Amino acid sequence: MGELLVVRQNSDFGTVILAAEAEHPSDMELAPVEDIRSLTPYGMLLASLGCCTAIVLHTYAQAHGLLLADVQLRLTYERAFARDCEHCESEEEYQESIKQEITLEGQLSPAERKRLLRVADYCPIHKILSEGIQIKSSLAEETPKAAEQKA
Repeated sequence: MGELLVVRQNSDFGTVILAAEAEHPSDMELAPVEDIRSLTPYGMLLASLGCCTAIVLHTYAQAHGLLLADVQLRLTYERAFARDCEHCESEEEYQESIKQEITLEGQLSPAERKRLLRVADYCPIHKILSEGIQIKSSLAEETPKAAEQKA
């Protein structure tokens, strides 16, 4: 199981998201995402990470006078199972990983490129995914307006 997504963002924060079909991520045919509903949950996760990273990079570059023109992030999600099996989707033993390949375009020195690579890890989504987060779900109380609509 895997997914492939590319995020491109310019220095004006104009963003384009390209995605491969979830069923065939290795086909390399990327199409623009015109509607968020066309992405799988994993695709949405990759898009969140890619967009967040691009914003952090451009914001940092602008604040520090770095000549970063464009950022491209190629993100892949993979799930590797602990053993080969026919019905692995029901198996609980697997390792998930995200690979993020960053292309920086602009007049940047090698030192500035290295600095921006370190800055990319400061994206809040990257931190949450790397360090984990506790999620507590609960049902909200029904509002009077919602109750009226049922009646």
